[in-house]
Amino acid sequence: MNVAVSVAVIGTGLMGGPMARNLARAGHRVTVFDNAPDNARAVGEGSVVAASAAGAVSGAGAVIVMVPNGPITEAVLFGEGGAAAAMAPGALLILMSSIGVGEAKDFAGRARAMGLRCVDAPVSGGTVAAKAGTLSIMAGGPEAEVNAARPLFDAMGTTVHVGPNGAGALAKLVNQLLVASTIAAVSEALMLAEAGGADPDKVREALMGGFAASRILELHGARMIAGDFEPGGPAKYQIKDTRAALDVAGALGLDMPVLALADRLFADLIAHGGADLDHSALILELKRRNGLPAAGLAGQT
Repeated sequence: MNVAVSVAVIGTGLMGGPMARNLARAGHRVTVFDNAPDNARAVGEGSVVAASAAGAVSGAGAVIVMVPNGPITEAVLFGEGGAAAAMAPGALLILMSSIGVGEAKDFAGRARAMGLRCVDAPVSGGTVAAKAGTLSIMAGGPEAEVNAARPLFDAMGTTVHVGPNGAGALAKLVNQLLVASTIAAVSEALMLAEAGGADPDKVREALMGGFAASRILELHGARMIAGDFEPGGPAKYQIKDTRAALDVAGALGLDMPVLALADRLFADLIAHGGADLDHSALILELKRRNGLPAAGLAGQT
């Protein structure tokens, strides 16, 4: 790292917490705020805990927002007592939450009208990569502003500049489309292997040596087999992204049948009690549909 930055991180939950921690470990001057104070205090590593979002950003050269969705992002930044109005002129706003493409463009425009710079930079890799500092960061915005954010990005993962404001959010939706549909395919494959009498863990091991190998088969496949659905990426957040991707596809006049089916499957998982389970718990919904044991869902043991 060549430059130490004074940075505020708003939202220090499952993803934002480890991201803030890695920023502090990299030598940046980190101030944190979260609506759950225990989350902010847990960051540690010399970070300063602020009493409000506006208080966190005061004097910061950069502000990272990592909250669950677009409406919360908007409220934190532009609502009553919002953080954007408290930011220093010329400060860099980095939107790392998973938000809609239209929201990313709108928030960037509003930030610029207030004299701020802005990049949308959602991430992929989940809590494992957030802790390890190996996130894939998809950055949208002017090249100079993306480059200004790189000392921070480098502490959290690897960055690709994918286009203007809104392009980062779009790339994240493309990522989530692939994640959702692959989770569905892996769920079906392991269910079929188990129902047919094969050892699903051994099948997974065999597949990892061939063309079907993927990070989702490797990591989420193992979770499905173990029945470990402690949330890293909760199902209720997965469907937020599939719905947003469907909205973008509809606006472009595109028919996306695989995405639409994955969205319906996740909706059914949530309807049967799986909202707060990891998105890899989709296998439980497929088992429920097939009359197989699916502990953790409504009516199942």
